[in-house]
Amino acid sequence: MTKIPPYLKKGDTIGLTCPAGYMAAEKAQTCITTLQNWGYDVMVGKTLGSGSANYFSGTDEERCNELQAMLDDENINAIICGRGGYGVGRIIDMLDFTKFKKKPKWIIGFSDITVLHAHLFTKVKCASLHAPMAAAFNEGENEFIKSLQKAITGKKAKYSCPANPLNKPGTATGELVGGNLSLLVHLIGTPSDINTNNKILFLEDIGEHIYNMDRMMYQLKRSGKLDKLAGLIIGGFSDMKDTDRPFGRTIYEAISEITAEYDYPIAFGFPVSHDTENYALKVGVAHTLQVGKTKTLLAELQ
Repeated sequence: MTKIPPYLKKGDTIGLTCPAGYMAAEKAQTCITTLQNWGYDVMVGKTLGSGSANYFSGTDEERCNELQAMLDDENINAIICGRGGYGVGRIIDMLDFTKFKKKPKWIIGFSDITVLHAHLFTKVKCASLHAPMAAAFNEGENEFIKSLQKAITGKKAKYSCPANPLNKPGTATGELVGGNLSLLVHLIGTPSDINTNNKILFLEDIGEHIYNMDRMMYQLKRSGKLDKLAGLIIGGFSDMKDTDRPFGRTIYEAISEITAEYDYPIAFGFPVSHDTENYALKVGVAHTLQVGKTKTLLAELQ
């Protein structure tokens, strides 16, 4: 049974850390100010704007130690990651979740943070939030930022989007899992690998060649990850690239072909992505997916 962390109340503390790629401190200021305006204290980690000379926001040890400290600190009620990029996979096996299991908290982020979401779901049996990170706040308090605010205070999600011609209609109920396609594929065979049976799986990605995404979808298929789903949500696949000799189909068309044999509902074009359109989704929490003729509806049950 997946444990649901306590929801936040005004006066609670949110930790801000960068467990993966480097982020300049000024890019997080709007996020910090907004969280404070919502009534929270913000504890900013040293990995933000760390001055690291390479890709990462500090050494593996520095990033791991800071995240570990925030996981263990009972005075921190939630943790938001500054950005993704790459790096969580380098430290995930060094983290100790013993104290966290006794007093869990919401972990917030997407992209490379998919590794944390998957690990929390599989190994820690704890829900988490696939949601906008610090840089997204620079675009203003849009409905997607507000969805994060609602999620951390315990409001049940109910999202809808227009139907896509490639959709497969139907209704499904199950725990919501997923995230970045590249990361989910890389987790296959690791301790963080997700059992997708009877789950509603959501996928998104950015900046990849279409053929590479096609290959990753086949990896999901060949490893059995698509066989026994309750439902499938295909989010945004931003900035897809093609080869000089065209692949011959869009990424949505490729996914539609790969999943043609399955009879569960499939929704294309759901607002979860690396772009502005990125609703806060509670990983590990039961949802109902309704894929209809005119719209798709995803609603939280618990």
